[in-house]
Amino acid sequence: MAVPKRKVSPSRRNMRRSHDALGKNSFVEDKETGELKRPHHIDLKTGMYKGRQVLTPKGD
Repeated sequence: MAVPKRKVSPSRRNMRRSHDALGKNSFVEDKETGELKRPHHIDLKTGMYKGRQVLTPKGD
């Protein structure tokens, strides 16, 4: 069984974890409505995805 020879210092541990942070969510402006939406996601208000009607929009 593999066992570490030496204790990993907090500095080295934190340097290893430096790339694990989550980035900010990216948003793009919708071409038709001008609202911000997530890229590659269905617009739930209109039900459109890539210019096609995928879902039926909910009634108000």
